Amino acid sequence: MSQTVRLTMAQALIKFLKHQYVERDGQVQPFFAGCFGIFGHGNIAGIAQALQQNLDFRYYQARNEQAMVHTAAAFARMKNRLQALVCTSSIGPGATNMVTGAAAATINRLPVLLLPGDLFARRNVAPVLQQLESEHTQDLSVNDCFKPVSRYWDRINRPDQLLTSLPEAMRVLTSPAETGAVTLALPQDVQTEAMDYPAHFFRDWIWHIPRNRPDAAALRRAAEVIRRSQKPLIIAGGGVIYAEATEVLRRLVDATGIPVGETMAGKGSLPYDHPLNLGAIGVTGTFAANMVAHDADVVIGIGTRYTDFTTMSKTAFQNPEVVFVNLNVAEFDAHKHSAIPLVGDARAALEELLPMLEGWRVPAEHEARARQLHDEWEAEVQRIYDVRLTPLPSQGEIIGAVNAWCDPEGVIVNAAGSLPGDLHKLWRARHPKQYHLEYGYSTMGYEIAGGLGVKMAAPEREVTVFIGDGSYLMMAQEIVTSIQEGYKLIVVLVDNHGFKSIGSLSRSLGQEGFGTRYVYPVNGRLPGDELQDDVETLPVDLAANARSLGAAVFKARTYDEFVEAYRAAKHTEVTTVIYVEVDRYHAVPGYGWWDVPVAEVSEMPQVQAARQAWELGRAKERLL
Repeated sequence: MSQTVRLTMAQALIKFLKHQYVERDGQVQPFFAGCFGIFGHGNIAGIAQALQQNLDFRYYQARNEQAMVHTAAAFARMKNRLQALVCTSSIGPGATNMVTGAAAATINRLPVLLLPGDLFARRNVAPVLQQLESEHTQDLSVNDCFKPVSRYWDRINRPDQLLTSLPEAMRVLTSPAETGAVTLALPQDVQTEAMDYPAHFFRDWIWHIPRNRPDAAALRRAAEVIRRSQKPLIIAGGGVIYAEATEVLRRLVDATGIPVGETMAGKGSLPYDHPLNLGAIGVTGTFAANMVAHDADVVIGIGTRYTDFTTMSKTAFQNPEVVFVNLNVAEFDAHKHSAIPLVGDARAALEELLPMLEGWRVPAEHEARARQLHDEWEAEVQRIYDVRLTPLPSQGEIIGAVNAWCDPEGVIVNAAGSLPGDLHKLWRARHPKQYHLEYGYSTMGYEIAGGLGVKMAAPEREVTVFIGDGSYLMMAQEIVTSIQEGYKLIVVLVDNHGFKSIGSLSRSLGQEGFGTRYVYPVNGRLPGDELQDDVETLPVDLAANARSLGAAVFKARTYDEFVEAYRAAKHTEVTTVIYVEVDRYHAVPGYGWWDVPVAEVSEMPQVQAARQAWELGRAKERLL
């Protein structure tokens, strides 16, 4: 008779998680590094009790449920998806607070395991506190909201259901192609129920992460297309970094002369100073990458899912004969743009492609043009870094200062507002992990929580968080968690008194920045930027707020003061916030188009003009 272990469902779940390992390239490591959680009546007697008696499975206290999922996602990204964190919440608002974080993790293809408490499975005491009732079914709770934003979802209504659900959850979490948020809804009564679990269920499980190879015939077709090309371009996405394929990508570029444009997730695939790195591509791209993309006859997408920011809403590639070759672990992404699909691991596939291109190099004029554009762009970056605006510095200056003074092995973190576009263009990435932008979902409030996750994954690295005042006001409380756990962050808090990015977009649509500034109403209404001289900003002291959360704080008003503050922040012992106001209207030039439809009918002349310009851009969109 097989041995059994009598455990509650929650105890069995935590015990199972402690025995999960992953292996890639012969390296074995635990998959889970602990659990973030906020306890309530929906998980206090179940998951919390199980964590309390399993102190070797580290519990981390968070301040906000959405934030802890962002922290977990950032941690997984920094670990190249080979390690993850668990997040548990109570039922009701605690659970639904995690939905945004789940969506961000799934969209960015990052593994997080979510364990929200749920209503009673035995139902007789319903409606319990925080239960969403339905007159049409008793099999519904707020946790059903997780279904569209999870890659795997289940509700554990009986203790024995763990035996079939947990292996499936692990299969998805460790899959390079399918990973994302996994949600297991846990009824609070079932968490505390015990059963005799097979002891074998708690053996060490080792999940092998494959390096799948593309179809050989497809690889030959791709090589033939590339060898015939005259103006090829590589688009390096996040898959290059997750697959640890940066070295083989560099060998491919050096051997063939194919220039590279980088997506948000792929920035750092090549060092910024590689002569064939054209920098950011797309809406937030450089003139160098976008000019080459415009004429490219073959586009080789590696680990990219081709968002509208990468393709400039499908206007980036204007060569009518352009052919796409897409290398991706996900078949769904490999087939985009009617491409030759190479479904497989980026590193393994590039190692097989390299010999097929031996002896071939791009035409000399194409390579020379790419190298010249690289140099011209680097000169433009330096020009923007060296602007000395008064009375307030520009955002580009602040980025330049951090780039100059940060640890070369450090990491920068950002997610939303105008900073992502400026950083994508201007940041000079020295290594594959230096540039950490959450831009799949561009979640306001991700920044500090994400910075904490990065620091937890790489405590030896200096982590600098860029955050605007809009994002800071949405979610700054994980400063407290960073201090509690001893993970120091440097937070660059850029204040432009509102939503700078959307203000700029609003002005481009002829809408005068309406509703995007943090100011008092004028004549009974919130003003647009056309009234910029007649407004009074709100008396919010963000520096004092950060200090009240336990952070060390420096304030700077000029470029030189900011440099002095940043250098000082590197020597503090706790999370440090540098508060600096910047010019709201001085922008880094843009070189890409983005499809944001303009009102077709309006009484405002500036909106009418913006509509005409939009129609010209819309006409350039590719249909396939």
